[in-house]
Amino acid sequence: MPDNSLKRQLKVLTIPVFIEMALVMMMGAVDTVMLSRYSDNSVAAVGLDNQLISLVFLVYQFFSMGAAILCAQYVGAGLHKRLVQVVGMALVVNLLLGLAVSAMLFFYAEELLHLMGLRPELMGDGLVYLRLTGALSFFQALSLTFSASLRSVDKVVYPMVVTAIVNVINIFGNYALIFGHWGLPKMGVEGAAIATVISRAIATLLLALIHFKVHIPKFPLHYFRPMPWKELRNLLHIGIPAMSENISYSLSQVVITYFINQISNEALAARTYCANLIMFVYLFCLSITQGGDILVGHLVGQQRHQAAYVLGNYFFRVSLMVTLTGSVILALMGKSILSAFTENQEIIAMGCWVLIVDCFLEIGRTSNIFAVGTLRATGDVVYPVIIGIIFQWLVAVGLSYVVGIPLGYGLVGMWVCFALDENIRGIILMRRWRSGKWKTKGFVKPQ
Repeated sequence: MPDNSLKRQLKVLTIPVFIEMALVMMMGAVDTVMLSRYSDNSVAAVGLDNQLISLVFLVYQFFSMGAAILCAQYVGAGLHKRLVQVVGMALVVNLLLGLAVSAMLFFYAEELLHLMGLRPELMGDGLVYLRLTGALSFFQALSLTFSASLRSVDKVVYPMVVTAIVNVINIFGNYALIFGHWGLPKMGVEGAAIATVISRAIATLLLALIHFKVHIPKFPLHYFRPMPWKELRNLLHIGIPAMSENISYSLSQVVITYFINQISNEALAARTYCANLIMFVYLFCLSITQGGDILVGHLVGQQRHQAAYVLGNYFFRVSLMVTLTGSVILALMGKSILSAFTENQEIIAMGCWVLIVDCFLEIGRTSNIFAVGTLRATGDVVYPVIIGIIFQWLVAVGLSYVVGIPLGYGLVGMWVCFALDENIRGIILMRRWRSGKWKTKGFVKPQ
């Protein structure tokens, strides 16, 4: 067991991260709930759009994720100048990357949706939503970097407060613009998109102001003359494998969504509803892993590897217990919850079976979230990528296609394959964690 001081620090970090991530997920869930009152087709279209948007956000995490890991280790080692250098470069690169990707999403939205196989009757809603949210997605690139930098120095409360504020803005914006209240036009999916991008823009502005006020007030030019190429290499060393694993996973989900779209509109809508519900099941696992990984990074920076290992095992056990409890409760209440979203009995029936299968999937997902995040926090970033790419595409994509479409088991059969993928990867990556090979991978070397 970790000592009481580490457990207290873990609690202090986890609670704000949990609330923040719950609020982030709530934004997507609010859009889904409100659009479900508009039409099931709009939910299906936006659900497919969000697969592409999620992929884009993972690209933006390329440098912000690397910056968070490096900053955590540099804080542990007391290397302030290197921390400032890393954050400065991550902000500049993510801004340029965000502007380029945003332009691509705006100008090539229709081609991307055709590539995804979006049905003609859904194309109108899908195109409007993707163009608006995609064109202004660069705000998220900056938000992710500011949030990662603040979290790395234990300032996790600020991103939580900002997310709470923009959630309120998003809810009121959806209410006004989707349904046409308070004298505003009834805009449906377009209204949801406008509310979303306004919320993200405000979040970026608030995080920037807070970051300069409480963390890094300025980025002295002499810190970057000459250019700190070593820090850029470290960012790339973390970012490229981390981005590769995340993009591989997200691309696999895009392909899977394409397959589900071939089954029926009902299958696509059921997948969207279930995905939004299931996010709340593994929310605690994401939160305690993010909080724990900050401490693991600090401990690795201090060369306290055994303490990092003990702490990691502790928060993995806690997250597994909470996640499994939540997934069982969700499965038992599935019919009642899904009935609140839609009256379509085919969607409800599919969704109930998906939630039952997901109880087994969450065992593997919890192991993966923990092992990938914590190995990455120690600097062991390449191994999870190799394992992820192999099994995501062989099992989650390849096997699910065979089982779901040619064999005719549909969405439920595909979910069984997803569970198999998560559990195989979970077993392999947990063995890597327990092997201790990550202890030589840190970026702060003993003097």
